[in-house]
Amino acid sequence: MRDLLLFLGVFLACVVEAVEALTIVLAVGTTRGWRSTWEGAGAGLAVLAVIVAALGPALTALPINVLRLIVGALLLVFGLQWLRKAILRAGGLKAVHDEEATFAEQSAAARRAGQPTRHGRDWYSFTVAFKGVLLEGLEVAFIVVTFGASQGNLPLAVAAAAAAVVIVLAVGVAVRQPLTRVPENTLKFAVGVLLTSFGTFWAAEGAGVEWPASDAAVLLLILAYSAVAVALVRWLRTSRVRQPTASGGGR
Repeated sequence: MRDLLLFLGVFLACVVEAVEALTIVLAVGTTRGWRSTWEGAGAGLAVLAVIVAALGPALTALPINVLRLIVGALLLVFGLQWLRKAILRAGGLKAVHDEEATFAEQSAAARRAGQPTRHGRDWYSFTVAFKGVLLEGLEVAFIVVTFGASQGNLPLAVAAAAAAVVIVLAVGVAVRQPLTRVPENTLKFAVGVLLTSFGTFWAAEGAGVEWPASDAAVLLLILAYSAVAVALVRWLRTSRVRQPTASGGGR
């Protein structure tokens, strides 16, 4: 069960970040050309692979309880951040991420950068694609390493990330446009719940807590965090509906 949830958590997190990185790559590639764009994206993926390869063995060298305490605390922080943003967006207090708007913004910036060179590398395309892939992927690389190391199954975490990248890349290349139909906020909501649940579970295990239901406690945590998050979304939506009414009555 833990392995399945590990794969699902890493896969979903990587899908979200891969969609955002793909939007940047597509905007630059369609505006200025593909050769330097793909080179920059490939370089970004290579750096991420090196980070995962270097940090994975380093983390597994720690005692398992220390590792789970540290990793659990970090995942809890990351998970609560993802969940907070998803709740605010679902509740209407934060704008939903718009891939079409990002695509248009990046395309306009690429056009303003001037004409790409006909010979040699277009450094603007290379740099933007490299930064986009690297920055969007760093958080996923951290999730891959921490999940894999804590479960003692780094290859499974890497496989989940690779599967997500391949699928998103294949779809993006096929349609040659931003993947606006991907339910990004729903995915972030799910990832936030998974990271928060695993973070709580591992941090408590690292601190010496013995969960009554053993591994099944992860599922209970997922249900509990999901219920609280859904309740908060409904409360925020209700508050937004009541606020204009209250203001209007005061006039």
